Amino acid sequence: MASALVLIMTPGLAFFYGGMVRKKNVLSTMLQSFICMAIITVLWVVLGFSLAFGDSIGGIIGNPGTFFMMKGVLEGAPWVAAPTIPLLVFAFFQLKFAILTPALITGAFAERIRFTSYILFIVLFSILIYSPLAHATWHPEGILAKMGVLDFAGGTVVHMSAGWAALACALYLKQRNEAEHQPARISYVLLGTGLLWFGWFGFNAGSAFGANNLASTALATTTTASAAAAFSWVIFDAVRGRKPGAMGTCIGAVVGLVAITPAAGFISIPHSLIVGIVSAIISNMMVEWRTKRTNIDDTLDVFPCHGVGGISGMILTGVFAHPHINGIVSNKGLIFGEWGLFSAHLIALVAVSVFAFGGSWILLKVTDMISPLRVSSDEELEGLDWSQHGEKL
Repeated sequence: MASALVLIMTPGLAFFYGGMVRKKNVLSTMLQSFICMAIITVLWVVLGFSLAFGDSIGGIIGNPGTFFMMKGVLEGAPWVAAPTIPLLVFAFFQLKFAILTPALITGAFAERIRFTSYILFIVLFSILIYSPLAHATWHPEGILAKMGVLDFAGGTVVHMSAGWAALACALYLKQRNEAEHQPARISYVLLGTGLLWFGWFGFNAGSAFGANNLASTALATTTTASAAAAFSWVIFDAVRGRKPGAMGTCIGAVVGLVAITPAAGFISIPHSLIVGIVSAIISNMMVEWRTKRTNIDDTLDVFPCHGVGGISGMILTGVFAHPHINGIVSNKGLIFGEWGLFSAHLIALVAVSVFAFGGSWILLKVTDMISPLRVSSDEELEGLDWSQHGEKL
């Protein structure tokens, strides 16, 4: 059930992003999310699951032969962190996370990337960025796991990796020729937000790997943080003289969902309110800074929302985590007077940021050498729906 909920997040993301771009790029933007369900699934079955959860090679990556072509998964023993569900269910639950992550990046280069080049990039990203981070964080022998880094459902693995990759993409691909635009369908953004929020219960509560008290806690903290962030975003806009809008409400809700992801099964419900409020204000300020103070063309503000939201959640997990919520927490958060967990998270924050941004930059250069990333000026003006796919909304 949780796997199905997480899968619906990718179509939800397609609507969320698709509604924000210009009408001539709606289909292409949505397809960039949808195609991940096809490409990453095949890649995951062949070797992706092995790279993420196979026998550890130095705590950095899994042995690609461990579960090659799902070898031994059907009859295999349950995953150590998910002892009550079949290994095959665990493998395909984790697949949905692998699908969503590269789809998140697409908002940064919307309206200006060649579709064939995009496919090559997400394959490389999944193999060389996502899988090592998943292994390092979620495998018992992973280097970050051994440091004591906590990531309940993907704040580091999913949102920080996608956020830093998005920033690299925005910088590498530079600005669009027509940067100013009006969203094509704000109603799509509302629909996408609803699907994302709905699916996020599988994302976070499902990461408890059982219908139990921990899943209940994750469900409660998830919806509380998202609600607090959505409301805080609107209030923060109003304080600065802006009208309360559907776009702001939706973006705030998603930022709250992003920020609570690493913390959902480690912190209390009252603390999840703080996570939602703090993350919304920080991301709102980052969007404002990116728009008015820089020439970075992160089309749909993926880094200020997903990247910074994931960073906020990771840091606040180190502040509020407590063993009373989850027994695997060996060191209490900073607010309870212990520094060990918080310092581990700061070290991991720097390491993951450098790896995800630097690695993505290299992959962009490699992809660009094999297949040019940017569409031509004429194709961009015409719109990617028609120039890349021969279809119109």
